[in-house]
Amino acid sequence: MTADVVIVGGGPNGLLLACELRLAGVRPMVLERLPERSALSKANGLVGRVVQALDLRGLYTRLADRVGPPEPSPFYQFSGIPLDLRGLHGNPMHVLQVPQARIEQVLDERARELGVEIRRGHEVTALDQDDDAVTLDVHGPEGAYRMRTRYLVGADGGHSLVRKQAGIAFPGTTDETFVSRAGHAVIPDALLAPGTGELDLPGLGMRLRPYAHNRLPAGVFSFAMMPPGSGVHLVAVFEWDRPPVDENTPMTFDELQDSVRRVLGTDLPMHLPAAPGPHLLRRVTGINSRQAETYRAGRVLLLGDAAHVHSAVGGPGLNLGMQDAMNLGWKLAAEVQGWAPPGLLDTYETERAPASRRVLMQTRTQMALMRPGDDITATRDLIAELLDDESNRRRVAALLAGTDIGYDMGHDASHPLLGQWLPDLQTLIAADRTPITERLQAARPVLVDYSEDSAIAATAAGWKDRVDVVAVRPGDASLPTSAVLIRPDGYIAWAAATDSQEQPAHHGLREALTTWFGAAR
Repeated sequence: MTADVVIVGGGPNGLLLACELRLAGVRPMVLERLPERSALSKANGLVGRVVQALDLRGLYTRLADRVGPPEPSPFYQFSGIPLDLRGLHGNPMHVLQVPQARIEQVLDERARELGVEIRRGHEVTALDQDDDAVTLDVHGPEGAYRMRTRYLVGADGGHSLVRKQAGIAFPGTTDETFVSRAGHAVIPDALLAPGTGELDLPGLGMRLRPYAHNRLPAGVFSFAMMPPGSGVHLVAVFEWDRPPVDENTPMTFDELQDSVRRVLGTDLPMHLPAAPGPHLLRRVTGINSRQAETYRAGRVLLLGDAAHVHSAVGGPGLNLGMQDAMNLGWKLAAEVQGWAPPGLLDTYETERAPASRRVLMQTRTQMALMRPGDDITATRDLIAELLDDESNRRRVAALLAGTDIGYDMGHDASHPLLGQWLPDLQTLIAADRTPITERLQAARPVLVDYSEDSAIAATAAGWKDRVDVVAVRPGDASLPTSAVLIRPDGYIAWAAATDSQEQPAHHGLREALTTWFGAAR
C-alpha cells in the first residue's frame, strides 16, 4: 500500500483535502498531471462561506495578508442586479479577492508543512478497485508505475478520468448557444471615472460598473482590475446565439476586441498589458450544468468539479468544492483509522450533494436572466423590485454564499442550534475563543462546555482520543444552551438541553458522539 489516500488533482480542492487528511493523522498523496503550478488563474477570488471556513483553519490570514477575521461584503450582485447588503444583520456574504494561483500556492505550502507528498507531472492513466484497495496505473517523469491506495479521491476536474474509470454517470445539460471570452487588458485611465472606476465610454450612453455583469442588448460585459491597483483589467464578454467557433483555433486579443465591440456597440480602446505575463486569453463555448450520479463508488470518491460543474457566474465554484473538502476530510480519515461509525462516509454525499444542486439551480437562473430579450428585461425589473425587501435580499445572499444549507444531525433535531455553523455563534459561545480556535485549526472535534455540569464531561470521557473537551466562560448568557459539540468542519452536532426542555443538560450527547465519532473506548 503506497498511501492511505491518493488524491488525483493538485488544485485548491485537492490540496485542501490533503491538508484536512494530514491534520487528522492520515497519509495522503497528491498526484497532479501538470509538472508545476499554473501561473494563470481560473478563479479570481473566494465567495461565500468558504472564506469563513478557511479562517477556521488559520488560512484566511495568509490569503488576505492581514490579521483579523473576515468581514462581510456590503455589496454583491445577482445576475448583475445590485444586491445592497449594508445594514443586513447577519450578512452571510464574504468575499476575498485573491487569484487562484495564489490560493494554490498557499495551500501547496501548507500541505508541505504538514508533510503531504505532492507528485507533480504524474498522470493517472487507469484504475481498478477490489474490496481492499484501489490500484492505479500512473505515468510520471521517469516512466510508468503502479501503486495501491486504500481510498482514491478524484479532484481532477470536470473531465475527470477518475469519475469515468469508476463508471459514475455525469447527467445534466449543456447550453451550446453561449460563448464567453475573457482576457487581461489595459483600459485607458481617461475612460475610468475617478473614485468609482466606472467605464465612461463616449457613445455608449451609460456608465458601466466594475466588478459587475453589465447586461446590454447584445450580451454581457464585465471588467475588473486584477489585482487592484495593477492597472490591468480582466475583461469578459458573454454572447448568445453566435456562429459556431472553431475550438481548435487559439483565442487572440483581436477576437476579444471584436466580441467587446459587438456587445458594447462601439470600440473600446484597450490594449495588451506591457508587463510580463502570463496574461489570460480564454474562450469557453457552452455552459455545462452537471452533477455526478453518486459521489462514491466503493473506494473511489469525487470532489469539486469532478462531482459537479456549473457556470462560474457569482463565483460559487471554490466555495462549493472547498467546503466539500472540509466535509469529506475528517470523515474519510475516520474510515481509514477504523473508528468511523457505520454510514459516516456516506454522509459526505447526503450533506454535500444538496448544496451542489442549489448551486446548479442558482447559476442556471442567473445565466438565464442575463440573456438578451424584452421578456428577460421585464423579469429582471420584477426581481430588482423584490430585492428591495430585506428578507428577500437576505435569502438571496444566503443562497449565493452557500449558507442556506443545514445538515441533518441524525438524532433529536429539536434544538435550534443543531446543524448551525459555529463561527456565526462563537462570540456568544465563549468570552475567550482562543481554546476553541486552536482546536478547530487542528481540525479536531470540540465539545465546548460552560455548564459547570460534571455529567457533560463525564459522558464525553469515552471519546477523549477523538473529541477535545474545552471548558469556557460563556460570551452571552442569552444563548439557549450551556454546551455544544462541534464537528471538525465547524457545524454543531449537539447542543445541551435548555431549561424549558425539562431534560438533563447532557441529554442526547452520548447518541450524538456515537453518531459522528463512533463507539466509546
